[in-house]
Amino acid sequence: MSDATTVLIVDDDVRLRDLLVRYLGQQGFAALVAGSGRELDQQLKRHHVDLIVLDLMLPGEDGLTICRRLRGQGVETPIVMLTAKGDEIDRIVGLEIGADDYLPKPCDPRELVARIRAILRRTQTPPASGDGDWIHAGAVSLSPGLRKAKCGDRELDVTSIEFNVLEHLLRNRGSVVSRESLAESALGRKLGMLDRSIDVHVSRLRRKLSDCAAWNEDLIKSVRGSGYVYAAVRVEQEKR
Repeated sequence: MSDATTVLIVDDDVRLRDLLVRYLGQQGFAALVAGSGRELDQQLKRHHVDLIVLDLMLPGEDGLTICRRLRGQGVETPIVMLTAKGDEIDRIVGLEIGADDYLPKPCDPRELVARIRAILRRTQTPPASGDGDWIHAGAVSLSPGLRKAKCGDRELDVTSIEFNVLEHLLRNRGSVVSRESLAESALGRKLGMLDRSIDVHVSRLRRKLSDCAAWNEDLIKSVRGSGYVYAAVRVEQEKR
């Protein structure tokens, strides 16, 4: 991660924004701010942004609507959502529509930076030359170097975290992978006691694989009390 890494903080709480800007600056990040969806759009037009910290409760267009809109427009920038509400459903919905992770407000700036670093470590992989190393599992292919996933000739539209989940499952094909192992690999952190973020990412990924695969059964199977297993016919890795 370089000193040029830019984080866009979208929150209408000016005091919190100022606190996060100062702390992010101390940690070597460049920080931009926006107080609404409109200001966010203006910042994205003017600057390259590596990650967005997006508050759920915003005036006008709320955080959920903004997240859904950005993903619908093909914006792949990682999003960490801040949720002031205590209802777990808001966090789950945020993940369902494309957020990479979430933190409840008020958040500890140190924890936010830890989440940011973990996500960026797993999304800012330098592109590989050529076609890279492809992992094949039946009709599904994945290139860790190019960070692309395909089903046949069709590229899969997956988020950065979904890509990490799929890679970890493919590399451990046929073996049960625990939720904790997936969280460490995909999110770069441990799961909280009631944290369902990995389950939501797996659910989204399962639907996307189902839409493009020739199977009627799920490629990713739940193992009650243990985790998940990728159940494709075979996996092989080749250098192209």
